[in-house]
Amino acid sequence: MLEIARGSSERGELVLRRRDDGALELRVNGVFVMDDVETSSEELLASAALASVRRPDRVLVGGLGLGYTVRALLADPRLGQVVVAEIEPELVSWMRSGLVPSVLDDPRVGVVVGDVRDVVAEAEDASLDAILLDVDNGPDFLVYNENSAIYASPFVTTCRSKLRAGGVLTVWSSSESGALEDVVASVFGACEVKPVPVQLQERAETYYVYQGCRQ
Repeated sequence: MLEIARGSSERGELVLRRRDDGALELRVNGVFVMDDVETSSEELLASAALASVRRPDRVLVGGLGLGYTVRALLADPRLGQVVVAEIEPELVSWMRSGLVPSVLDDPRVGVVVGDVRDVVAEAEDASLDAILLDVDNGPDFLVYNENSAIYASPFVTTCRSKLRAGGVLTVWSSSESGALEDVVASVFGACEVKPVPVQLQERAETYYVYQGCRQ
């Protein structure tokens, strides 16, 4: 195992490392967050949103990670602009320096270093075609406890208010969450749940994507 970079903030410690199998891996506070081998759920997060909107002129992504959600968005020629809210400046710095393959040099991408809750709150009402949230591991296995507010009704309601008619909120979770499904359904009137079978270092797991559409 080769440690590539390490950083810290008031939320804890971030470690970027190269595993013995060659994979690039990100851990936060000692918890596995993602690697560059199994990226299908991040890609589904993007594709589910893109498939549900007619014109993705302006998209907001909560969580930069290793960039795979943004990369999948950029592959769609319809995409106008994507704004990424990333609370950890180290992640942005590692990508800008080339330690992580960058998606930030595309002119359609803008990055705001800050809490996604603040970034969403500051957006104009009915100004976004999609909001994609991949900020933590989901409501039931949090890396950072304060992120629980991201999955609660007040913030989900705020997200809805920022979406244009036909816009979607799409949320990634590492585990099935009836509570999250109920919140999205109560705010949007319905919630579509997409399970994503993944293979994590020879271990079968299932991730989930939750989606609500503003009618």
